[in-house]
Amino acid sequence: MKIRDLLTPQSICLSGMAGGKEEALNQMVELMVRNGNIKDIAAYRKGVFAREKEGTTGIGEGIAIPHCKSDAVAKPGLAAMVVKDGVDFDALDGEKVHLIFLIAAPDTEDNVHLDVLSRLSVMLMDEKFTSSLKAAESVEEFLGIIDAAEEEKEEDEKPLEKEKLVKQSYILAVTGCPTGIAHTYMAAESLEKKARELGCQIKVETRGSGGAKNVLTIDEIARADAIIVAADTQVPMERFDGKPVIQCKVADGISKAEELLTRAMKGSAPIYHAKNHKGEADAGVEGDSTKHQIYKHLMNGVSHMLPFVVGGGILIAIAFLLDGLSVDLNSLSVEERGDFGTITPMAAMFKSIGGTAFGFMLPILAGFIAMSIADRPGLAVGFVGGAIAANGTSGFLGALVAGFAAGYLVLGLQKLFSKLPDSLEGIKPVLLYPVFGIFLVGIIMTYVVEPPIGALNTAINNGLNGLNGASAVILGALLGGMMSVDMGGPVNKAAYVFGTASIAAGNYNIMAAVMIGGMVPPIAIALATLIFKNKFTLEERKAGPTNFIMGLSFITEGAIPFAASDPLRVLPSCIVGSAVAGALSMGFHCTLMAPHGGIFVFLTVGHPLWYLVSLAAGSIVSCLLLGLLKKVPE
Repeated sequence: MKIRDLLTPQSICLSGMAGGKEEALNQMVELMVRNGNIKDIAAYRKGVFAREKEGTTGIGEGIAIPHCKSDAVAKPGLAAMVVKDGVDFDALDGEKVHLIFLIAAPDTEDNVHLDVLSRLSVMLMDEKFTSSLKAAESVEEFLGIIDAAEEEKEEDEKPLEKEKLVKQSYILAVTGCPTGIAHTYMAAESLEKKARELGCQIKVETRGSGGAKNVLTIDEIARADAIIVAADTQVPMERFDGKPVIQCKVADGISKAEELLTRAMKGSAPIYHAKNHKGEADAGVEGDSTKHQIYKHLMNGVSHMLPFVVGGGILIAIAFLLDGLSVDLNSLSVEERGDFGTITPMAAMFKSIGGTAFGFMLPILAGFIAMSIADRPGLAVGFVGGAIAANGTSGFLGALVAGFAAGYLVLGLQKLFSKLPDSLEGIKPVLLYPVFGIFLVGIIMTYVVEPPIGALNTAINNGLNGLNGASAVILGALLGGMMSVDMGGPVNKAAYVFGTASIAAGNYNIMAAVMIGGMVPPIAIALATLIFKNKFTLEERKAGPTNFIMGLSFITEGAIPFAASDPLRVLPSCIVGSAVAGALSMGFHCTLMAPHGGIFVFLTVGHPLWYLVSLAAGSIVSCLLLGLLKKVPE
């Protein structure tokens, strides 16, 4: 089915005039009726207006697509009208609408027309196409423009000829980021989009927070010309033994997709040779430096730790909130204040469950760092080292040391025990590694790590508790700015992990500054795309408003596409605004007991009004800087 099957000459008006949205919609319904698509005009008209009340169908850029799916529709159809002078349509961008397409869809299970309507919607995103339609001088020219564009679209969608398909490069990719929320899927989308432009086939496995999706099969790996692993977390690599593999950061999958695909297609990727264990699996792969290896091990621990931190932290925050709503804090004695969060039965339940989850934070962190280094034999050893840090005084810093110490300790044991007879191979992972590993990591943590790191950790916590005035403001500015430096990368994660560790130590103002710093970039960009429209491309203006949701949800990664397209102007603007917000948050003594959630955990914020002021101030500063620094796109 083609667009012309739904749109006929009698349902098109090129000289429309309307005093407002209601008049325009009535005219569109009359055009649709001419086509013979409607069996109950009143019911269909009512459906069109009811849909409009749910939210404007003015999608911006001078276009509106009102629609109705109803029993009043006899057969699917389209009507179109060009309004030269424009009509106020409450469009998303506030601009007048000049081109209106009305859709009529029958309320049946037969949705064969939907692919046509979807194709039209995509075509309307092309500014050149819509400009041609608006300038059409006759109905025949209007339909001809649509026919030509549809034929071009269908040609692009045709499957490649078999001969061409055989010769075409077949690339596989794996993407993964520590949190598995945004970078993972942005990198996948970037690689897929660029592959289409370059004319190569690609399949991308995403290893996100919900687990591995679109997993690569053995047959696909066997016939792949090259494999791109754009990940900051541990990826099962043994399956790629003997294949050309490019390993890089997940951020490169977003910003350097064309470069990576070109290398893969040219056959310049190094051959990957799997080792006996994951600790060695990445060795010899071009571009995977020691620094990146360490970062991947750390992020493997952090990514597994985050669900415990977020889940447990929010439950603990709810416990404090429940007691805060039920008990007058000023009426409590000093001893009773120490029990705050467990005073009422409901709060005590939340605190108990959340505290249990939160208590796993450091053992999980250390265990999965060790597992990233030494595979499964390192897990138990790392867990024990992290538990010693959690129960001692070294805390988060001690758990970091424990994770790396345990991992490399087990690697040493594996090398040492490799000289034993093959008959003892089965008892190594269940007896030798855990017994010797746990004992040795216990000795190291108790007598080597705990004394100095514990003293350092205690000094840091005491210093943070004593922060006030200029010192607190400077720290808030530093942490807030760090959240915008790489928007989900190593610097951002360092600030975030510091904030979550501070929650465990009872320094709730640190987490408040961290979260507000991460909320500013998406919100500022969304504001800028509305206020400084000429500084952004059409695609950016359409994507901009969704960043309001991402920013308020504390998903900094929503700003990445904008930063990647113009890093020298976008990043400094966001960093300054985030630093301002973090400094104000600390200066106003705002606190936050939840480690994630953005606006959804706002009830747990201390001094909420000033927190909102800080967020607004930082977002406005970044927005104004974006308007000042960005250039008008060519």
